[in-house]
Amino acid sequence: MADQETDEPKKKGGLVKIIGFVFAGVVLVGIGLGAGFFLFGGSSLTPSDEIEQIIERKLKESGQLPEEDEEVAEEGEEEPALNKKEAPEVDTFITTYFEFEGNFTTNLRNSRKFLQLGVGVSTQYDETVIEHVQTHQLALRSEVLGTISEFTEDEIQGKAGRDMLAVKMAEAINTKLEILEGFGGIENVHFTSFVLQ
Repeated sequence: MADQETDEPKKKGGLVKIIGFVFAGVVLVGIGLGAGFFLFGGSSLTPSDEIEQIIERKLKESGQLPEEDEEVAEEGEEEPALNKKEAPEVDTFITTYFEFEGNFTTNLRNSRKFLQLGVGVSTQYDETVIEHVQTHQLALRSEVLGTISEFTEDEIQGKAGRDMLAVKMAEAINTKLEILEGFGGIENVHFTSFVLQ
């Protein structure tokens, strides 16, 4: 029993030592952080601000920058009023885009080559037009393929040819939408990809 009593105080003494070391470690870390803040963190200037101050001080010392008294005198002078143009108010409309999934691939007229297109459409009307396009995608895809197949390889060359193809596709889409829904509303056709093979 005497051995048990002597073991218990040693365990408590070991626990007290561990707690003491942890407390001392926390105190030392706190002192280190406080000293670091005092030495390095007291300045509220960023490094770029400090560099600007140093450059400004050097320029003032060399006489290349006016002293503060001159700056105050200059600030007292009134600057001439600047004439500003105001932008006219213009009604702007939100353009809504829709891209058909997948590509359109078809043969060109009188050619062994085929054209593969990624196609999107845009409108400034409300979302009803885009809903109609989504609803009738199958019929509109057929119209687009038919329109593409009416063009020859020479007719789609260059930007002018592509623009003409886009105009004809918009007309075909609008015609089909007018038949199906009573209103077209597609203003532009856009090519997201254009590959002639």
